[in-house]
Amino acid sequence: MPRPKIPRNICGRPADPCFKPNGIPMVNLEQVELAADEFEALRLVDLEGKQQQEAAVEMGVSRQTLANVLKRARFKVADCLTHGKALIMHS
Repeated sequence: MPRPKIPRNICGRPADPCFKPNGIPMVNLEQVELAADEFEALRLVDLEGKQQQEAAVEMGVSRQTLANVLKRARFKVADCLTHGKALIMHS
């Protein structure tokens, strides 16, 4: 049985809930969901340029947890960009 998920501090919200390739109806696209904590990790580290340790403290998680969340988020974004999938973000 996995450990319960530690609550994370999420301050940023996506500008839009979905990004998708132009000209392709949403019903024809595979969708990938980006969790709120994955969006926040990307925002803090990649957009704001914070060190992982600093971002982890801000989110209220360990540095290793942040690194794992960030790795999942980057994979999902790269998958969408590479394979033309829709990226759905929950806030």
